[in-house]
Amino acid sequence: MTEDNDISAEQLPLDNTGQRLRRAREAAGMTAEQVAAETRIPLRHIETIERGDFASLPSRTYAMGFSRTYAKAVGLDDKEVGAQLRAELGHNPNDRPMAPRYEPGDPARVPSRGLAWLSALAAVLLLIGGFAFYRSYWAPGSGPAPLDEPAEQAAPVDPAASPAPGAGAAAGQVVFTSLEDGVWVKFYDASGAQLMQKQMALNERYVLPADAEGPQIWTGRPDALRITVDGKPVPKLSDSETVVKDMPVSAQDLLARGGTSG
Repeated sequence: MTEDNDISAEQLPLDNTGQRLRRAREAAGMTAEQVAAETRIPLRHIETIERGDFASLPSRTYAMGFSRTYAKAVGLDDKEVGAQLRAELGHNPNDRPMAPRYEPGDPARVPSRGLAWLSALAAVLLLIGGFAFYRSYWAPGSGPAPLDEPAEQAAPVDPAASPAPGAGAAAGQVVFTSLEDGVWVKFYDASGAQLMQKQMALNERYVLPADAEGPQIWTGRPDALRITVDGKPVPKLSDSETVVKDMPVSAQDLLARGGTSG
């Protein structure tokens, strides 16, 4: 009985998602390097996908987005490939949890060095704040000015209530709102200077700076970002999970894509 069961298991010919994508690439006469260049997916991620080692990718979201983008490049139905991968990731008990990983130099991940500097800065600010509080408490008048005034100056300003000087009314205020928790996104201007990069929380908003020159976006979840221009909704950058990069997101560019949506 044991031998018969082993033979039955070995007779299952189904390819997993990675094998299916690799076979499609080879059938299309493309190399892994060509797929990486066309999709802008790093070559190491292409190789990871073809091995079926999806747990080594930054997150489940990126596994889905990269695989569907790969599928389009080699002529497969990206929705069908996405459904197959979703089934594999959801039912394979040997899959490791796909928590985001961070490493320097990977544009699809938040730099660990930046997080370390942020933590160190937060610790320094806490120490300074605690020192100022106790000094002013035990020796009134000898400490620095009360901390409430700088706090008021640092409070976020509603751009709708106080428009940036010189920003024309025709420019339009662009606001991105995350529809899910943990949506990674990066904004930068035409020179490549970073405006914002993080994993946005559910319902978190980001107001594009009015003075940003040629603002662009990079994300794997354009379908999870609601966009408004001057408070009016405009179409999403995509209705499905896919990687978009270097996509212009100024008010003029967004309105030119199709105007406001219902």
